[in-house]
Amino acid sequence: MLNGLWLSFFVVAAVAAVMRWIGGDPGVWAAMVESLFAMAKLSVEVMILLFGTLTLWLGFLRIAEKAGLVDLLARLLGPLFARLMPEVPRGHPALGLVTLSFTANGLGLDNAATPIGLKAMKSLQELNPSATSASNAQVLFMVMNASSFVLLPVSIFMYRTQQGAEDPAMVFLPILLANSVSTLSALLSVAFMQRLKLWDPVMLAWFAGGALLLGGFMAVLAGLSATALTALSSLLGNLTLFGLILAFLLMGALKKVAVYESFVEGAKEGFEVAKNLLPYLVAMLCAVGVLRASGALDVLLDGIRWLVEGLGWDSRFVEALPTGLVKPFSGSAARAMLIETMQTQGVDSFPALVAATMQGSTETTFYVLAVYFGSVGIQRARHAVGCALLADLVGVVASILVCYWFFG
Repeated sequence: MLNGLWLSFFVVAAVAAVMRWIGGDPGVWAAMVESLFAMAKLSVEVMILLFGTLTLWLGFLRIAEKAGLVDLLARLLGPLFARLMPEVPRGHPALGLVTLSFTANGLGLDNAATPIGLKAMKSLQELNPSATSASNAQVLFMVMNASSFVLLPVSIFMYRTQQGAEDPAMVFLPILLANSVSTLSALLSVAFMQRLKLWDPVMLAWFAGGALLLGGFMAVLAGLSATALTALSSLLGNLTLFGLILAFLLMGALKKVAVYESFVEGAKEGFEVAKNLLPYLVAMLCAVGVLRASGALDVLLDGIRWLVEGLGWDSRFVEALPTGLVKPFSGSAARAMLIETMQTQGVDSFPALVAATMQGSTETTFYVLAVYFGSVGIQRARHAVGCALLADLVGVVASILVCYWFFG
């Protein structure tokens, strides 16, 4: 799957470049070559930034492991994950790491979520009978990560504030709703492919409880002002991040764990993980860079606009689509598209609001795929790519519909 996908990026880029060349734009080849080397450089820069975060969090995670926190989470969530990931033994440390990763993602702790997720993927790989093909548990974990459920989208508020929005948190509820739909579609698609029994009483109880908590949380936040909501989001995110570190350290001290030595021991793993990630990052980011530089995405956008207008539909949302179309390939490109939309259309314009909602409701699927599977040497992703892209598509469509509902 990855072999064909990676090759198709270059083939599509080549076809688009030939069309532009025939149309009188010989500079397209120089742009593509420049993008190729720029993405190779970016891959190293991303790896260096990720290296520091990996070293930090893998160190704290080693303390949490020795203090028994990971095992505790695994026992608490054993009944649920015994049904979602039936091949993972109850009480296995991977279940606790999976839970920590989902929690960090949900609270918008981007830098914290990645190393925890990589640790979880490595733990799941220990149970995988294949060295190169993803297991069902790894596919589910990857797809759920790629569905990008974020309860506190602090970064989106920050982008809107930087562009002068009077109400940065205006998109909070649209993002939450679109994100919930995207995550649900991810779970259902994987459950269908793996024939998971979602109607099991234990799973239904967990999902019903989660729905009640989410509904109650939304009801409470709906009564807050935009300023209070933004402040609360930032406060909760930072408190949770530092609170996790403090909990790890204090629990380690109570369990008489040598916290400093344990931190250094875990941090050393960052060297090996970072070294293994670089080839996968270079391969994927360079392919994406060539695709962007060829103009293939621009052609696709023009075609969508023509189709939408031909059907007689409102086409204002089309201006926001670059963010949604690029996000699965490149997070930095999607951020650039979002900021460009805000600057050209106005930070509180309908396209900018849709783009912000898309940014918070989709994920850098191919980056996540390359990093998570690449860290353990997985080459055959099975149905992970299809399910993850479906979640992205649902997130884009839900973002459009929710924004028409909220902002007209």
